[in-house]
Amino acid sequence: MPDSSPEVRNLSVRLILLLGVASLFGSLVSNGARSVTGPFLLALGGSAVVVGLIVGFGEFAGYALRAITGGYVDRDHGYWRVVMAGYGLLAAIPLLAAIGRWETAAVLIITERVGKAVRTPARDTILSHATTNVGRGWGFGIHKALDQVGAVIGPLVMVAALTLTGGYAEGFLLLGLPLAGVALTLSFAQSTVPRPGSLDTGERDGKTIGSPRVLSYAVFIFLGMAGFVNFPILSFHLKAQAIVPDAAIPLFYASAMVVSVVVALLAGRAFDRIGTRILLTIPVISTLTVLLAFSPDPGVALAGSLAWGVGIGIFETAFRASIAGLATAGRRGRAYGTMSAVFGTAWFVGSAVMGILYDLSIGYIVVYVVIVEIAAVVACLWMYRSRIAVRLEEGIGNLMP
Repeated sequence: MPDSSPEVRNLSVRLILLLGVASLFGSLVSNGARSVTGPFLLALGGSAVVVGLIVGFGEFAGYALRAITGGYVDRDHGYWRVVMAGYGLLAAIPLLAAIGRWETAAVLIITERVGKAVRTPARDTILSHATTNVGRGWGFGIHKALDQVGAVIGPLVMVAALTLTGGYAEGFLLLGLPLAGVALTLSFAQSTVPRPGSLDTGERDGKTIGSPRVLSYAVFIFLGMAGFVNFPILSFHLKAQAIVPDAAIPLFYASAMVVSVVVALLAGRAFDRIGTRILLTIPVISTLTVLLAFSPDPGVALAGSLAWGVGIGIFETAFRASIAGLATAGRRGRAYGTMSAVFGTAWFVGSAVMGILYDLSIGYIVVYVVIVEIAAVVACLWMYRSRIAVRLEEGIGNLMP
């Protein structure tokens, strides 16, 4: 059983909060930029297909490369060094202020996503150790909520810049300031808990979860994410159809992030009670998002953005908390990396497909999402059937002499 001593629990909570604050600063930078990625690329001459491919490939790189970085941190155990290196690549964002071509902007946007691939498996492995003593869902929910606070502030910085100057460059420069906060907070976190593994007093020598359940879980994650529309596509739609002024687009994003802060905390508590069953809500929310967000009516489109925020809050909290149970402590970096690669590949495929379909008809996007999310529900049922089968096998095995 996890160590419930006050000292270990308090140290775990402190580490979760410090990593949450570091993510708050980092998310402020990255999400401030992402809130205007679609219209920014459009202003530089990019099309809907260009936006879909750049965003999709960026997310693909940001997730697929985690299979490599996750395996590396399991072997090297240099968690803090890898986390700091990954956050350092956020410096690509303020450089966007000097860019005049969408091709060059694409390189910097993808570079920032590569930084996320570098830092995330190591950071989430650290969190998996810390959350042993406070509850997986609640610990990851707190971290995600703090991360989303930054995701609210970042777009507001862009709103201020666009309102006061009418340009994107000033906003990107302002987003460079919180990088100092990231560096200071991570340094303090490292000095507080230099060996995060010491907090993980749970079972270390248990079995890795059986392959049928892992496969069914991976299929569900792939399908669920492939049908989950990306905000840059939504923001492109808002600008291309002139549904709202440019300065209002980051407000849509910020509003979605406010919703996701609350939802992340609720989803964390729910995960500790009902486990991965909470993921069954994702196909419903994903379908609702696409039905509302592409509306020509600003109010309905805003509702779609808020639904998107609900999906982010649930998906990312439950996804990260559940992976901690897929493997033993010594293999968690690889587990986070591999499953994140599935997540990112699905994001790339979905973004590319929706970008192409947008130029044909928005109706095609709706049909695509509905079909994919129905398949995700089927995969989720398969996942639970696999889990029941594994439990039966374990029970029969325990009865054998």
